[in-house]
Amino acid sequence: MSPIKTRFAPSPTGHLHVGGARTALFNFLLARRTGGKFLLRIEDTDRERHVEDAVPKIIDDLRWLGLEWDEGIAVGGPAGPYRQSERLNIYKGYVRALLDAGKAYYAFETSEELDALRKQAEAEKRSFRYPRPERLPGAGDAERAAAQGRPLVVRLLNPGRDVTIRDDAFGEVTVPATEQDDFILAKADGFPTYHLANVVDDALMGITYIMRGQEFLGQTWRHVLIREALGFPEPGYCHLPLIMDMQGRKLSKRDGDVDVHSFRRHGYLPEALVNFIALLGWRPTGDREKLTLDELIAEFGVDRLGKSNAKFDRDKLLAFNTDAAAAASEDRLLAGFRDYLSLNDTPVPSGDEAMLRLLLRINAGFRTFADIVTKCGVLFAADDAFEYDAKAVEKVLRKGDGAGFAVLADLRPRLAEVDWTPQAIQTLLDGYCQSSGLGMGKVAQPIRVAVTGSTISPPIYDTLTILGREKTLARIDRCIGRFK
Repeated sequence: MSPIKTRFAPSPTGHLHVGGARTALFNFLLARRTGGKFLLRIEDTDRERHVEDAVPKIIDDLRWLGLEWDEGIAVGGPAGPYRQSERLNIYKGYVRALLDAGKAYYAFETSEELDALRKQAEAEKRSFRYPRPERLPGAGDAERAAAQGRPLVVRLLNPGRDVTIRDDAFGEVTVPATEQDDFILAKADGFPTYHLANVVDDALMGITYIMRGQEFLGQTWRHVLIREALGFPEPGYCHLPLIMDMQGRKLSKRDGDVDVHSFRRHGYLPEALVNFIALLGWRPTGDREKLTLDELIAEFGVDRLGKSNAKFDRDKLLAFNTDAAAAASEDRLLAGFRDYLSLNDTPVPSGDEAMLRLLLRINAGFRTFADIVTKCGVLFAADDAFEYDAKAVEKVLRKGDGAGFAVLADLRPRLAEVDWTPQAIQTLLDGYCQSSGLGMGKVAQPIRVAVTGSTISPPIYDTLTILGREKTLARIDRCIGRFK
């Protein structure tokens, strides 16, 4: 394949959405597969929706996923600047060229006048299309309108022909001339519309292939006409199917996390998320599911993209992450665990490498890093900073005439004397089980409830070793004193 230059061009409104992450991933994979280039551009001409601190968030999200770009914001390149708000003079030059060539014209209707035209169209049961004036306004008309305080925009003089888009996912898509109008190129605030800035930047930055969400397909006819008017070459197109939830609705926050940072903060590995996102609308050869980023690069092609909407199966993502964690080296997990702890307020000592490694080992099989904190966070909290699960107290300690409390009373003095190692603690509890005739569950669970407040923790020997003798005894005393 010939080298292809792709781009990802997000609008900075917040953290990177998983839909945007898929678009970035597919563009990255195609560029790498063909030996081409991947560019990152920030499209910030919509000033009403713009959120400035979203730019570093997007950059951080992409880098966490491992999607490095060859050119663009934060790395530079020959076609900068790579923020549209810093390219306004470039766009103004192209708007002026279109006006001078008679391919665009000024318009200055107020919002009230446009609303009246829309209501008239609605009353006549027809779709609203901007009505081109019989005489196109010139520069003098524009000056007078501006002097009167009217909003001044520039519209493309639509050539009035059908436009056919050749898309590698959806085939040929034709938009009839009757469904087009003279759309705006430059807004009254001096900023270009998304359509003009997008086309100009893609041409000047040498983008040869445009891959983006299906929701942009209905707007692409505008881009074709702008390129034609400016004499720009037409790139290749591939519009990606929508991502839906498991009920077939558009993916939204009502169903849980929808942005990359949320999954990162909740303890997912980036390689698992990348692997999962890659399969949303695309399938590798042999119907394999578990692939590394290098394997995705070697496999990726638009010929294996589907047209049907993709389903975001959160249970499947969780299974992917569980498998990825099980297959990862301890060093890789340590780096991921530290990253998770840096984003969350937990009592786990993030600077104690030996302790973090121990937690990873005794929690083998965890689904996300959050599971480790759920199981072990209480071991690092203050002795009076956790609550007791009322059901656990009733079932484990009070049931059977306080059998659990009896176990605690028997073991408390023995725990005060034993060597504090996992092996010595295990020997003590095994011996107590034999002498009392109780199963390990009847012995370990009362201790677990007393020192953690619940029935969930790592193996009891590791739990007590991490806690230490002093905290273990203090917690047993607190439990007995509070509930017996």
